[in-house]
Amino acid sequence: MHLIPTQEEVVALLRESGALRDGHFEYPTGLHSNEYLQVPIAMRHYQYQRMLSVGLSRLLRANPEIRAIVPELSIVCPATGGLPVAFGVCEAIRAKQVYWAEADDGGRLRFRQYVEPAPGEHVVLVDDILRTGSKLMELKQLLERNGANVVGLAVVIYQPNPRTVGFGSLPLYYLAKLDAHYYTDVHQCELCGQGMALEKVWV
Repeated sequence: MHLIPTQEEVVALLRESGALRDGHFEYPTGLHSNEYLQVPIAMRHYQYQRMLSVGLSRLLRANPEIRAIVPELSIVCPATGGLPVAFGVCEAIRAKQVYWAEADDGGRLRFRQYVEPAPGEHVVLVDDILRTGSKLMELKQLLERNGANVVGLAVVIYQPNPRTVGFGSLPLYYLAKLDAHYYTDVHQCELCGQGMALEKVWV
């Protein structure tokens, strides 16, 4: 295994742990796909969590601007899937702190009482996967409304789909990019046409 795991090494790890599966899946958005990834299945194992988090931290450290602000850097994630990655990256990079946002009763992200960014605080957003990016965008906007300065976005897996939002010039770091095939119109889904059993997934 390389110091920063290669695309092939990350994919092999995900398959070995059962986190990456082939089949016929329907996402909550209604999209059909030939692939399903649940990174927390791999993160159950400490050695995998450590390997992926440290690899991601090395990508961040390679950026001289981020490396220069590490002593004052905050690692922030959306709960709950990003928590193991955020703590692992924070420990490996030796950032100042880690905290997270969670959904309120209306489904909107918020910080817990007495947990909020300081004005001008430097933040790297961290999560296990970037698929649509909607939660990470909501988190970015929440941080910026509170005066934080978001300087980067780091995820273990980048798996964009036709509904993935853009983050403009914000630096994006990831260990592997997975290009699953998505069917936006289920009537044109080749897997449905082949009669493959459909499995609905939660996220």
